[in-house]
Amino acid sequence: NVKLIMKILYIDMDGVLVDFQSGIDQISDSDREKFKPDFDDVPGIFSKMVPVDGAIESYKKLSEHFHVYILSTAPWKNPSAWSDKLGWVKKHLGHLGKKADKRLILSHHKNLNKGDYLIDDRLRHGVREFEGEHIHFGKGKFKGWDEVVEYLLTNA
Repeated sequence: NVKLIMKILYIDMDGVLVDFQSGIDQISDSDREKFKPDFDDVPGIFSKMVPVDGAIESYKKLSEHFHVYILSTAPWKNPSAWSDKLGWVKKHLGHLGKKADKRLILSHHKNLNKGDYLIDDRLRHGVREFEGEHIHFGKGKFKGWDEVVEYLLTNA
């Protein structure tokens, strides 16, 4: 019996699964002025955000071929961000039956997680030091979800 081992894939939230700008667009003008440029400190902002185009479908498809975890950072100055991120995962990915909420990891040191791939739009919080392959979402050949899914399903 040959047992195939699925590879581990981490996916960032903000700017990858979640459209951060959609949250900014929904806050009041006074909050926009008060928190500028640190919009991630606005209480409740993470609960207002919508998925990036193609993110939910891509997460579902990739979950069929990889052990998928959501690896995100939450701001220290915004305690609601931690629970809002969990709420977002339950709301937008909970229906997939893969227990996405149990696969949410919040860390400021993404390089401490062992895995094969990390899809992230930035290089901060340990992304540069991640030992697997960093797929730089929104950059170069990975402009959007279609390119990322095609690459992973072809090369994994």
